[in-house]
Amino acid sequence: MSIQVLSPRLANQIAAGEVVERPASVVKELVENSLDSGATRIRIEAERGGIALLKVSDDGCGIAQDELPLALARHATSKIRDLDDLEGVATLGFRGEALASIASVSRLTLTSAVQDQTGFCVEAEGRDMLAAVRPAPRSQGTTLEIRDLFFNTPARRKFLKTEKTEQNHIQMSISRQAMSRFDVGFEWVHDGKVHWQLPAAATPAARASRIAKLVGQPFMDSALEVETEATGLRLQGWVAAPTFSRSQPDLQYLFVNGRVVKDRLVAHAIRQAYRDVMYGQRHPAYVLYLELDPNSVDVNVHPTKHEVRFRDQRLVHDFLFRSLHRLLADVRPDSAPAPGTTPSQVQGATQIEAQSPLVFQSPSSSVAGRYQPTPPSQVPDQLAGLAQLAQPMTLPAETPDEIPPLGFAVAQLHGVYILAQNAEGLVLVDTHAAHERITYEALKSAHDQQRLASRPLLLPVTLTVSEAEAELADTRRDSFELFGFEIDRLGPETLAVRAVPALLADAAADALVRDVLSDLQELGSSERILARRDELLGTMACHGSVRANRKLSIPEMNALLRDMERTERSGQCNHGRPTWTALSMTELDRLFLRGR
Repeated sequence: MSIQVLSPRLANQIAAGEVVERPASVVKELVENSLDSGATRIRIEAERGGIALLKVSDDGCGIAQDELPLALARHATSKIRDLDDLEGVATLGFRGEALASIASVSRLTLTSAVQDQTGFCVEAEGRDMLAAVRPAPRSQGTTLEIRDLFFNTPARRKFLKTEKTEQNHIQMSISRQAMSRFDVGFEWVHDGKVHWQLPAAATPAARASRIAKLVGQPFMDSALEVETEATGLRLQGWVAAPTFSRSQPDLQYLFVNGRVVKDRLVAHAIRQAYRDVMYGQRHPAYVLYLELDPNSVDVNVHPTKHEVRFRDQRLVHDFLFRSLHRLLADVRPDSAPAPGTTPSQVQGATQIEAQSPLVFQSPSSSVAGRYQPTPPSQVPDQLAGLAQLAQPMTLPAETPDEIPPLGFAVAQLHGVYILAQNAEGLVLVDTHAAHERITYEALKSAHDQQRLASRPLLLPVTLTVSEAEAELADTRRDSFELFGFEIDRLGPETLAVRAVPALLADAAADALVRDVLSDLQELGSSERILARRDELLGTMACHGSVRANRKLSIPEMNALLRDMERTERSGQCNHGRPTWTALSMTELDRLFLRGR
């Protein structure tokens, strides 16, 4: 076939295939336009899953009469003028093709009015204007009606799902927009039934209430609030405690400068922050807002603007990882949400030194309870005395009026659980899981104080890699040496591993080096070596912790409770299981029908 210029109609329908995937895609584009117009109230209506009708109304700045036809023209926009505007986009929409693409596959009616003027209306069918602009009653703002979506592209329409499924997709799209802008009120109506009426949320309590309504109260009951700022980056929002995990990554919302995005870099950083407290293949839950200079992020990398590219990926990755890693580490029993309690608010990323566990001075006894973990039978020689590197800390004796968060032990159940009484009610602690975490954190803290020792290989391991990977290994030699690797470049595409970390001497050195290089290429950093080290230390801690059915004295149980209160991540064991739970007096009274 000879080369020909596509007709405007066909070009728009092809563009619509990129922008308009389903009714929810239309809603996303229209709501983004409303937000960009400065709207404070947005009403979204749909019929039959959005296939028969989609209607979005707002109270934004409106569109002038002479600009209404231009609003439906392809690549016409009021949001950018030159390349400088494109490099620092601060609006949600900017391509100028959404309305043209939507009009090419639907029957569209656009009604708008600017301040102190009457409204006007324009109609299009398959992008063809049906008539000239005509007057229409409308207060300031804009209303867009989309009828018979894909009426002229039946091949696209037959791929739509059931009306209920399409309705759910629309609702999900609106919920993301509602989470992104607390200063805007949203109303969602389907088939004449009002599903949501969300007023603007001006206070922290109102914002938390909106999030709870949109993603569920259980998330907020277990949420930790984060608010931190550094190096031109600001992070706010909520992350769920590790005990509130999901089998799928279906409760993960990230907003970059108010735009909802899915980004592999961010997802990796957050998952790494949960590495020590999330078990199995579970996924963390979060609603996070990242703000940075618009010139530092490229939002023009995907037709639907679902993806972004950061100018300094390593900076963003490290900021997110360190902020959330410290947030999760700083949660102690006095601030961690337990069943039946209100969500805690942990703000900032303060540096709290990890304290060595194992000593507590009981208020009722001068006997100090001590735990001496028994090392496993096969431990590298250089780690034999690792647990003794951290010096014990003796806490001052409390008075009976100062009841600590986990209270005081009253009994041990079947040699497995500690029963303690605190100011609110009953606390139950899994002895092995709690001591496992305490021992693990002590081993990590002690090991972090010294550089990872190297163990030379008798025969160097030779790796064939790409030239880019070999160059990266050469330039980032210090990163490998910091963790005990000694790597030489033998040729343009050949590396030789001459030494490995002593802790990981039995690991597959070639596979680990390849994985680290992959991380460095994609993310600018890697936590794989530390992850493998922590895996080994976790195994050691598990073997060296108090076993089930071991009888403990009251001072020993109290010692464990005090150690938990000052140990990082003590709410979960090394495998992500909860170490303690609580029942308030109100909950206990409810169990026994007291007061009824």
